[in-house]
Amino acid sequence: MCKELWLWPLWSLVCNSCLAPHAAAPRTPRPSSVLSHSSFLLGRSWQAPTGGAAMELGNISQPVYGPGPEAPGSSTPGLVGMVHGFLRLVQPNALPVELIADFGQSQSEKAIGKQQVEELLIYEMGFLVCTAIGLLFIILVPLVGCCFCCCRCCGNCGGRMYQKQDRRTGCRRQALWVSVVLVSALLLAGDVCAFISNTRFSQAVHGTFPNINNTLDNAHTYLASIPQQVNFIIDSSDVPLGHANHSLQDIGPSLGGMIISGIRSSMDEALGSLQGLLQGMGTLAAAFVSITDTRSHLEVLQSNYSQRLASLRDGLNQSLQRCGHPCGNVSLGGLAFSTNFTLIPSVEQQLEALDGVFDSNITADLEEVNSTLYMIPAKVQEQSQDIVTKTQDQLGLIKQEIRSLQEQLPLLDVEENVGTFLSNATSVLEKYREPTISVDWLRWSVCVLLCCMVLLVVLCNVIGLLLGPLGLKESVLPTQRSCVSNAGGNFFMAGVGFSFIFSWLLMLLVLITFVLGGNTYMLVCESWHNQQLFQLVDTPGLIPGFNLSELLGQEGGTTNFSEIYRQCQQDTALWQALHLDQSVSLDELLNISQYTGEISTAFEKVNITLSPILLLKENQRDLLLNASQAGQPPNFTSTLEQLDQSVTQGNLLDLATELEQLADNVGTGVEETVKDDLKGYAHQLRELDKEMQMSFSGPLQSLKENIHLVQSGAAQLKAQTEAALDKVNKTQEFLEREMANIIKNETWAFLEQLLDFFETYISWAKSRLTGDVARCKPIAQTLDNVETITCNYILDSLNAFWFSLGWCTFFLLPSIILAVRLAKFYRRMDIADVYRNETLELPPTFNFYKIPRPSTRH
Repeated sequence: MCKELWLWPLWSLVCNSCLAPHAAAPRTPRPSSVLSHSSFLLGRSWQAPTGGAAMELGNISQPVYGPGPEAPGSSTPGLVGMVHGFLRLVQPNALPVELIADFGQSQSEKAIGKQQVEELLIYEMGFLVCTAIGLLFIILVPLVGCCFCCCRCCGNCGGRMYQKQDRRTGCRRQALWVSVVLVSALLLAGDVCAFISNTRFSQAVHGTFPNINNTLDNAHTYLASIPQQVNFIIDSSDVPLGHANHSLQDIGPSLGGMIISGIRSSMDEALGSLQGLLQGMGTLAAAFVSITDTRSHLEVLQSNYSQRLASLRDGLNQSLQRCGHPCGNVSLGGLAFSTNFTLIPSVEQQLEALDGVFDSNITADLEEVNSTLYMIPAKVQEQSQDIVTKTQDQLGLIKQEIRSLQEQLPLLDVEENVGTFLSNATSVLEKYREPTISVDWLRWSVCVLLCCMVLLVVLCNVIGLLLGPLGLKESVLPTQRSCVSNAGGNFFMAGVGFSFIFSWLLMLLVLITFVLGGNTYMLVCESWHNQQLFQLVDTPGLIPGFNLSELLGQEGGTTNFSEIYRQCQQDTALWQALHLDQSVSLDELLNISQYTGEISTAFEKVNITLSPILLLKENQRDLLLNASQAGQPPNFTSTLEQLDQSVTQGNLLDLATELEQLADNVGTGVEETVKDDLKGYAHQLRELDKEMQMSFSGPLQSLKENIHLVQSGAAQLKAQTEAALDKVNKTQEFLEREMANIIKNETWAFLEQLLDFFETYISWAKSRLTGDVARCKPIAQTLDNVETITCNYILDSLNAFWFSLGWCTFFLLPSIILAVRLAKFYRRMDIADVYRNETLELPPTFNFYKIPRPSTRH
C-alpha cells in the first residue's frame, strides 16, 4: 500500500499536464496532489462577457455662430442719453397695452372708439404738445420774419439808422457780443452733432444690410443644425442596435456564461466544502504515510543499535569482571532500548480507507462537471438559432421605426417653414438694398444742406463777431464807422435773414423726424426694454386669426412670446420653450414596445436543455463516510508516553562518566589494561550516545508531530465530512430542482440586458430632444440683434439728428434777437447822436455831477 501511494504524484502530473498548461506539480505525496488539483478546479471560473456595459452615445454638438452686429464708426453716447431723457420727459407714460389691445380686438368701434381715441390722445399728449409748438414755429417764424422785414423797411423795429449814445453803450455792446458768442457756440455744437448724427445714420443704414445678413446667416445656421442634431440622435440608434445584434450573435458565450455563473454560484459552497474535505483527508493521509515510514525507519534503527548495544554490554561486562570488587557496583542494565518501536500501532487500515477515496476518481468526476459547464455556451448557441433570427428581424423593424422619427418630429416642420421665411426675407433685403442706399444718399445730402444753413448762420455771426470789434473805434461817430465795422454788422443781419428764411424748413424736418423717430423709439424700443412690447404681442386676438398655442397644436395652451423669449435667453431647448410636449408625445413617437414585446414573446419560447450535473456518485459518498470513520487514528497514548522517554533505559553519558571515574580511582591491584579498557568503553559510550541522538531525534520528532497531526485532524474529519456531504446533497437537489429555473432566470436576465440597450437609448434620445436639440438662444440673439440694429443704431442716430437740429433751430431765435441788437453797434448810422462828457463850473454842492450836452447833426 505504501508503495502504491507514491505512484499518485505521477498520475497527478499526467492529469495536470493534460488539463491545464501550467507546470507539473513537484513529486510530493498523494494528498498534496489532490489539494492542488481541487484548487485548480475551483479556480477555473467562467468569465461572462460584459454585454451590459454602458453605451457611449456621445454628445450633441452645438453650431458655431458668427459675430453680432457691427456698430457704426461714430458714436455720441452723451447726446443719445440726452435724447432718451428728453423723450422720456415728453412721454413719461408706459405703453398702453390694454388700449392698443382694445383697438385690435374692438368689435363695436362706434361704441368704444371715442373713449379709445381720448385715451390714445392722453398717451400722446407730450408729442402732441411738441408737435403744436413745432407747427407754431413753422408758421409764426416766417410770418414774424416777414413782418420784421417790412417794419425795418419802413424804418421801424430798429430800421431807422440812428443809435442813441450814452455812457452804457459800451457795456451793452460787450454784453451783447458775449451773448452772441455763447449762442453761436451752442449753434455750432448742435450743428456739429447734427453732422455726426447724420453721418452715423447713413453708416447705420449702410451697415444694416450686412448686419441683418449676418443675423439671418446665424438664424440659417441655427435652423440647419436642427435636422443635423435630429439625424445625430437617429444615427445614434445604431449603437444599441449594434450592441443588441452583437449580443445575439454571441448569445452562446453571453447567455451561456450567465447560466454558468448562475450554476456556479449555487455550487461554490458545496465545492468549497468538498475541497476542504479532500484537503483534510489528503493532509491526514500524508501524516499516516509519514507515521508508517517513520515507524519502519525506527524499527530498522532499533535493530541495528540493539546489536551494537549488546556487543558493547558483553565486552564491558568482561572488563568489569576483570576489574573485580572495585567495579562490582557498576550496572549495565541501561544498555538496552526503553521503547519497542515494533509495538507502535499500525495505520494501514486508515490508509486503505483514505486510498479508497482517492481511487474513486472524485477529481475526474469534478473535471467532468467542469467540462459539462464549458459545453453550455456551445449548446446555448446551437439551441437558440431560431430565437436569434426572430429577434434580429425585430431589430430591423425597430431601426425602421426610429428612422421614421425624422418625418414625425414637428421641429423639422418648424425649421422648413422658418427657413423659407428667412430665405424670402433675405431676398427682399437684397432687392431693396440698392434703392435704400440711393434714397439714403439723397437724404444725407438734404440733411447736410440744411446743416450747412445753420453753419452759414453761425459763419455770419462769427464773421460779424470778428469784423465788428476789429473795425470799431470808440472815438468815431456812428455815422463815420469804418467799412470793416459796418460789414460786421451787415453779416449779423445776413445771419438774421438766413435764420428767418431757413428756420421753418429746419423745424419742419425736425418735426417730421421727431414724430416718426421719437414715437417709434418709445413704442418699440422703450417698450422692448421694459418687456411691455411682449405683453402686447401676447395679447390674445391682437392679430386676427393668430394664436401661437393653436399653431403649435396646443389645446388651451398658454404659450406666449414673453415666456419663449425668456427661456431662449437662458438657452433652453426649443422643445421646452415651445411646450411641444403638449402637442406631440415623445412616448408615442419613440414607442417600440410592440417590437420589444415580440422579442419577449420569442424568448418565452426558448428551450435550452443541458446535461445533468452530478457532483458525487453514491459510492463516492459511501467512501467518504467510510473514510471519515475508518480514518480515525489508533490509540497512540502509550506510544507518545514512550516517545517522551529516553531512547535507552539508562543514560549512556552517565555510564561513561562512571567508567572514567572507576578507571581513575581503582587501586594498584587492578591491571592497567583494565583501566584502559574502561576508558575505551567510556569513549565508545559517548560516541554511541552522540550517534544515536543524531539518528533518532529527527524520526522521533516527526513521529510525534504526525501523531498529534492525525489526532487533531481526525477529530474534525467526521463532522467535516458530514457537513460537506450535506452541502453536496443539498446542492445536488437544488440543481436537479432548479436547473430549469436557473436557465429561465438567466435567459430573462439576458433579455432584460438586451432590452436595456433600447431603454437606455430611448431615455437618452428623449433627454437630448428636450434638452439639447435646437437650443434657442440664437433666436433670442436674433431678436436682440434686430433690436440693436433698429434702436441702438438707426433710431438713436435719427433721434440724435433731429435733437441736434432742433437744438440749433431753438437757439436761432435768441441768435436773431441778439444779432439784430448787436448789429446796430457796428453798422454805420445815417443820423449821428453826439455825446459829450464835459465838466461844468458849479457850486461846491454840485461838483460830483457831470451833465451831458447832446447835439444832432445831419
